[in-house]
Amino acid sequence: MTTAATLPQTLEIGRVQLRASNLDRSLAFYQNVVGLKVLRQSGREVEMTADGQHVLLVLREINSARVLRRNSAAGLYHFAILVPDRPSLGLVLRNLIDSGIHIGQGDHLVSEALYIQDPDNNGIELYRDRPRDTWKHEANGNVVMTTDPVDVDGLLAASEGLSWTGLPAGTVIGHVHFHVGDLGEAKKFYVDTLGFEQTAHYGDAAMFISAGGYHHHMGLNIWAGQGAPAAPADAAGIDYFTLLLPSILERDAVAERVRTAGYRVDEAGGVVTITDPWNIGIKLLVKL
Repeated sequence: MTTAATLPQTLEIGRVQLRASNLDRSLAFYQNVVGLKVLRQSGREVEMTADGQHVLLVLREINSARVLRRNSAAGLYHFAILVPDRPSLGLVLRNLIDSGIHIGQGDHLVSEALYIQDPDNNGIELYRDRPRDTWKHEANGNVVMTTDPVDVDGLLAASEGLSWTGLPAGTVIGHVHFHVGDLGEAKKFYVDTLGFEQTAHYGDAAMFISAGGYHHHMGLNIWAGQGAPAAPADAAGIDYFTLLLPSILERDAVAERVRTAGYRVDEAGGVVTITDPWNIGIKLLVKL
């Protein structure tokens, strides 16, 4: 099916909200290991930031939350924090090494990435992009990505003599990546209805989609198994993420496409929330 409408090229991911089983433990992790700062706290909910202004992560504690086994349900695979440059990623690596946490890594040609897990088994990617004019494309337009070893020595050298003070200003949520129960249904929702465009695929098990030619704003995979059920509402994991759109007109157009296709759309207090087939919330916001 050809996409009837596409998302605007200026689309951005805004923030991610997670359910936490132990807020104090998660808060310490995201401050000390990841490098975010507390912007404000209300009860057992905390907004976190890199620059002291923009919220990147919200942690919401739920009582007696279950912590799921990794790759056991549809839901969050990882959310990805994009730092502005290579020295910044080098400093991230130094801090992760000092923390003693297990670190995964991958050079994806378009980016260099480090992977960790939070105390609730939520995946986190911390990465930097290579300049867009160096990205290679296949004949069909898809972005060429792979997973090679990261030049760890080069990252450490790029940050030599610099001091870690947490994630720098200019850090954003670069993309989100989900386990889904069916790639065909995911494509129907995210590509054919929302208006993302496919940018790459990994065999029959994963696809990558974006707006505006980015390598990917979203990854979608069936690594939790074909037909994987949605994560329970009382389990640690993702509540929602936000899409930042350039105008109310664009926001309403997306909401109408979703509503017409028969998916759930809620509006409250001027905020439009849509829900994907695996109960992942997406708040449509207008970038100010």
